[in-house]
Amino acid sequence: MATIATNLQTVFRRIQRACEQNGRDPASVRLLAVSKTFGPDAVAEAHAAGQRAFGENYVQEGVAKIDAVRALGIEGLEWHCIGPLQSNKTRLVAESFDWVQSIDRLKIAQRLSEQRPAHRPRLQVCLQVNVDGAATKAGVAPHEALALARAVAALPGLRLRGLMAIPDPQPTPTAMRAVFARVAALFAEVRAGLGNPDGFDTLSMGMSDDLEAAIAEGSTMVRVGSAIFGRRPPPA
Repeated sequence: MATIATNLQTVFRRIQRACEQNGRDPASVRLLAVSKTFGPDAVAEAHAAGQRAFGENYVQEGVAKIDAVRALGIEGLEWHCIGPLQSNKTRLVAESFDWVQSIDRLKIAQRLSEQRPAHRPRLQVCLQVNVDGAATKAGVAPHEALALARAVAALPGLRLRGLMAIPDPQPTPTAMRAVFARVAALFAEVRAGLGNPDGFDTLSMGMSDDLEAAIAEGSTMVRVGSAIFGRRPPPA
């Protein structure tokens, strides 16, 4: 049975191979291990294998896990909130996480900025874009992304780093690449609209099943869960 350490090495090889095939430096793509529904011991095992950045979808589960991992004596991890965020959860996130990748409304960004503790570095954030336009999916509409980016970039407690997207699966790798290419084009458009700031450098797209297509279209961060930790059990 494969271990988390073995799975991590397999994912790193996939990232390296995809970068080499597209003329990219493997160091230009970061791996975010999505640890939602898996316990502190799984995070500890991934940490022992060299992984440092972890993503959580559910705020309360994530905060409890951050505390539990710290209680194990593990420090120096980078925690990303990657799930939809409601107003009543922003304080928990502002106090506990290092990144938020799922900002799609100015109200949420303003609350995070106001509630970020003064002794902590600015919260690193990405805007989630709804590239598919699905009514049931979170994310700012592509045509509204630049205006939201300008407003978020002005907030003192946040540092705007880029865009995140979770497009629907497509029937072929070519079709998947086409969707990722649209996100990459929007990233370039928003970056130019902000004046090409050096800190706007993160394009978070690609998961276990499609990271190669995302890397081919310019992803700088892939969010991988099941390929590292195993398939998640169905919801109760």
